[in-house]
Amino acid sequence: MTPKEIEKYKKYIADVKRALSAEKRKFGAYDDSRGMRYYPPKAYIKLQDFKGGLTYLKWFIKNFPDDIGFPDFLFECTLILFKSGQFVDAEKKAFETYCSNTYLFDKYFGRPIIPIDKYEYSNIDCPSYTDSFEYSCKRTELSDFNEWLKLYLASEKFIKLSAKFIDLNKRVKNENDSETRMYLIKQVRQLETEA
Repeated sequence: MTPKEIEKYKKYIADVKRALSAEKRKFGAYDDSRGMRYYPPKAYIKLQDFKGGLTYLKWFIKNFPDDIGFPDFLFECTLILFKSGQFVDAEKKAFETYCSNTYLFDKYFGRPIIPIDKYEYSNIDCPSYTDSFEYSCKRTELSDFNEWLKLYLASEKFIKLSAKFIDLNKRVKNENDSETRMYLIKQVRQLETEA
């Protein structure tokens, strides 16, 4: 990365922080309907500033505690946590990433994406969402992350959790009783936070 590109990304991060701070001053809270809060992790990764990225994630969690994020944002959080040595948190975030889009890791590793006959909560939880996903295991600077992620995805813990997640979502898709359906959705949400 050239010095000019480095400065561009640093300025970008500063501009986003400045805009978010202005919102808080103006409205007394964050009203980030433009979703700017999701952009800095990508810039921190490009800069390979994982310490700065971790500081940003802590700020994000403090100020947006109920924000579930988007699959690519969650993936970026997983990567930053891993590169910062926060392995337990990285595992939790990797499972959140999987729950937000079960196809994202297949896309990352270049595996064929095979649709699963399950309930899809939104357009971010479907195979076509991965079309714009820009990360790939082929990036050499991610080789340590790739090995860790492969081990985590092959772990008994992940296999058990992901199987339960898929089973619950298949049951949601085929359930017509609204009370049972709500119960199953509640179980899915609980599973996502327990990982």
